[in-house]
Amino acid sequence: MAARMVASEKTPSAPSALQIDRREFMRLSTTFAAALTMGCDVVWAKSIPMKTAIKITCFIRYEIDPYQREAFKEYAENWGPIIPRCGGHLVGYFLPYEGTNNVGWGLIAFDSLASYEAYRKKLKIDPEARKNIETAIAKRIILREERTFVEVVDGTFNVAAAPGDAK
Repeated sequence: MAARMVASEKTPSAPSALQIDRREFMRLSTTFAAALTMGCDVVWAKSIPMKTAIKITCFIRYEIDPYQREAFKEYAENWGPIIPRCGGHLVGYFLPYEGTNNVGWGLIAFDSLASYEAYRKKLKIDPEARKNIETAIAKRIILREERTFVEVVDGTFNVAAAPGDAK
């Protein structure tokens, strides 16, 4: 079993090669979301086929109780079957690995804001979604939540270096 730093264990005193700041995280996560938007397969153990053209991604920033990291992880994992069932494309949830210990992120893609609104309506009546939200509220896992909608900027994603530029 691989070792991992948990919020309640220790805080690093020196910068790490694995530590990234918020700007770098945003760059990486929006690039990842854009890859899905453009219909690219994301490969871990298997590829994820894109069935529809995704136009926007809802980027959710959570301020979480750092002593409830595992509870937030469970909350995020619970969304796995719920989000697709209600019409969203779950890009993924992310927990802090090192550095800041009280922020988590969720990325959910949609083909339009209208699709997002329809998804929100389905979430409100989905029994599993309601239970997940009620549990998070009761345990006070999430202290604050912010939503931002992002789209890929044409001409900036997946731009290859011109021949001879890479060194």
